[in-house]
Amino acid sequence: MRQPKSSKPRKQRKFLHDAFLHLKRKILSAHFSNELGEKYKRISMPVIKGDQVQIMRGKFKGKTGKVAKVNYKKYRVYIEGVTRKRTVGTEAQVGIHPSKLKLVDLNLNDKNRQKILERKGVKIEIGPKVEKQS
Repeated sequence: MRQPKSSKPRKQRKFLHDAFLHLKRKILSAHFSNELGEKYKRISMPVIKGDQVQIMRGKFKGKTGKVAKVNYKKYRVYIEGVTRKRTVGTEAQVGIHPSKLKLVDLNLNDKNRQKILERKGVKIEIGPKVEKQS
């Protein structure tokens, strides 16, 4: 990924706003927990739906949950069980920036993700296959 050459905050924000989606995916990475880091010999990885994460900062600090949705345009990750109450009375999911998250467990159903981990020489043990419900 080509890094922006400017150190000016305005141009940094512009780079993040105008980045292509395949670059935004890489930017939306979270650090591994210590156990996962030792197991997979990596520091961080892009967050995808189905990953188990722990919130490290903010109002929901310490909560652990499954990733329900990843919004690449807004740079936000939505986690099951992390909601706030609207004035109308309904529940709304709270978006959290991936830099405030720690990956606790990975969703290894993605073949591209398996290839990334195998490049480091890590053997992948895949559990039972989960079928999508329509």
